[in-house]
Amino acid sequence: MDNIVVVRGAGDLATGVIHKLNRCNIKVIALETSHPTAIRRTVSFCNAVFEGEMEVEGVKCKLTDNIDDMHSLLENGYVPLFIDEGCEILKQIKPVALIDAIIAKKNIGTKIDMALVTIALGPGFEAGRDVDAVIETKRGHDLGRIIYEGFAQKDTGIPGNIKGYSKERVIHSPAEGIINNISKIGDYVEKDQVIARVNGQEVYATLDGILRGIIYDKSYVKKGLKIADIDPRKEELQNCYKISDKARCIAGGALEALISMCCKKGISLWK
Repeated sequence: MDNIVVVRGAGDLATGVIHKLNRCNIKVIALETSHPTAIRRTVSFCNAVFEGEMEVEGVKCKLTDNIDDMHSLLENGYVPLFIDEGCEILKQIKPVALIDAIIAKKNIGTKIDMALVTIALGPGFEAGRDVDAVIETKRGHDLGRIIYEGFAQKDTGIPGNIKGYSKERVIHSPAEGIINNISKIGDYVEKDQVIARVNGQEVYATLDGILRGIIYDKSYVKKGLKIADIDPRKEELQNCYKISDKARCIAGGALEALISMCCKKGISLWK
C-alpha cells in the first residue's frame, strides 16, 4: 500500500482539498481530463494540463505521465497531476484513499473498493454504498458536513449570492464551438461588454465587476456550458487568486473524514 491519496478532479473545489492535504504533509496526486472546463483557473491545479505547471497559494502542481517522476515530485513537495479520466493509475499504485472531487453532480465511475478509504464531494453518491463518506457542497448551514450514511443535498443549479446577484454572475456559452477569449481573469468588465466569442457569437458581460473566471482560451465548448463568472465587488480583485471560503470549508470536511476513517482502520497517512 502506498501512503498516497488520489484526488479525481483538480478544479477550484478539488484544489482546495488538494492544497489542504499537501499543507498537512499528506502525499496527494490529482487526476484530470485532457480538456478540463474549470473557469476559476487561477485557483485550479487543472490549469497544469494546459500550462505544464500551476501554483496556487504556494503549492506547486506539475503535469506528468510517469510513475517514477511522480515519486520524485511528491518527495519535493509537489502535487503530481496525471491526465487519467478512468483511474488507470490504480493498476500501478495502491493508494490509502481516493477522493472524488470532480463535482459532476453524479457518479462517473468511483467505487467504494478503489481504495481503503473513499470519499466523494457533493451529490450523486450514497455514503456507505458508493463511497465511505460524502462531503456536503451546498452552501448553507451544512456546507462541509461529513455524511456517513445517505446522500448530499441535490444540486439547485443556483449560484451563491454575492452583493444581491446570483444567476446573473454566471455566463453560459451561447453556442457550440471554439471559444476565443477577449478578456482575462482579473479584468474589470462592464455590463454588455464583449468578453469572448464562441464560434463567432459574442459573449457579453452580464453585469459590472471583476471577471473572476473564464474557461481556457481556444477550448471547445458546448452550448449552455458555464464559461465565465463575474464578481460584482470591484474591490475584491485579490479573490481571483485565493482559494474560496467554500473550497476551504469543503476541504476541512474532507480532511476530517480522511483522518477519522484512517484512524479507525489503523492506516497511517504519514510514513
